[in-house]
Amino acid sequence: MAERDSYRWVVLAAGTLAQASFSAVSVGLPALAPALRAEHGLSLGETGVVLGAVGIGMLLTLLAWGVLADRVGERAVIAAGLAGAAGALAAAAEAHTFAGLVALLALAGALGASVNGASGRAVMGWFGEEERGLALGVRQTAIPIGGATAAGSLPWLASAGGTRLAFLALAAGCVAGAVLGGALLRDTPRRPADRAAPALDPGPLHDPRMWLLGGGSACYLVAQIAILGYVVLFLHQHRGLSAHSAAAVLAGINVLGIGARIGAGRWSDRRGARVAPIRELGTALALATGAVALLVDAPLWALLPALVVCGVLGLSWNGLSFTAAAETAGAARSGAAIGFQQTLLGVFVAGVPPAFAALVAASSWRIAFAAAVAGPAAGVLVLRGLPEPTPRRSARTPGTSASLPAAPRTPD
Repeated sequence: MAERDSYRWVVLAAGTLAQASFSAVSVGLPALAPALRAEHGLSLGETGVVLGAVGIGMLLTLLAWGVLADRVGERAVIAAGLAGAAGALAAAAEAHTFAGLVALLALAGALGASVNGASGRAVMGWFGEEERGLALGVRQTAIPIGGATAAGSLPWLASAGGTRLAFLALAAGCVAGAVLGGALLRDTPRRPADRAAPALDPGPLHDPRMWLLGGGSACYLVAQIAILGYVVLFLHQHRGLSAHSAAAVLAGINVLGIGARIGAGRWSDRRGARVAPIRELGTALALATGAVALLVDAPLWALLPALVVCGVLGLSWNGLSFTAAAETAGAARSGAAIGFQQTLLGVFVAGVPPAFAALVAASSWRIAFAAAVAGPAAGVLVLRGLPEPTPRRSARTPGTSASLPAAPRTPD
């Protein structure tokens, strides 16, 4: 039992680092936007399609990877998916056409999406209810860790060897994540009740709570993507910062976002709630996005703090949403639940970048940022109808899969 209690931290570290290796691609790619435009001669709209390609690929496979993790375990899913993503990124390094680059990045997203549900399932399975908010908050720091690493390194790599070198570095990171996940992760032990669950149980898809949680959370991504996806281009093109300086702002947002995710997770554990903190963070995000819209042409000493605050708030809520999804669905279906939720989020991840770029091109940065306020504002309204997940507490020792809630019956 003591070995299990200590091993859960190994699972958390391995899952976080494996996720970070792919998050450098899915979140950090905007740091390459100026270099991609210059090398491939892309318009702003085409750049938005390239930045959204990874998300499009993820959208197609997130649920399938989550169901597969429930069936065969997390280790094999993470290792196979990240290895495949590395191959697609290596091929993207040699792409010379817009269509080829988009297709290969979409393939990398489809394969790398394996780590999302599988690593989340692993962490959820090894931590007790009273620690899950913190554990998932730590695991979700993988996204800003990967984003900060990419933002700090990709522009320099592109300067030294073009986007080819940058893509090869991203591929090497995914290889490292695959090796790490395959070597250190042990699949979550299953209780008899979990083994008896149908292998392809579609419960999360038939649970209206999952639709409310996923849909409401997805609305938050409008503001998150508007800031994190375009802060480098905005500061470089509209405000005249160098590409490296603009990328440093993105890196700073991601570094601060690490602390925000951990803090939000711990906050939710202490409150014994998930949904209420998500709503409160969404309200703050809407206000912060509105402030950015007002300060688009303000002096940098006023604009940059507003961008940082807005970006950090945009990163803060994801771990709580993950935790609520897994607790709502139950242990046997946590992989499918996370995959389903991430699929709904993936619709926005794929669609918002080109839509935001098109709005900027048709109007202005100020109008586009102002429009992004509607995302978190709508999300808060949707989540008002969602009850808190109510997992049953187990009398067994926390830190093992035995402390997970049983899967609840879902509405017909």
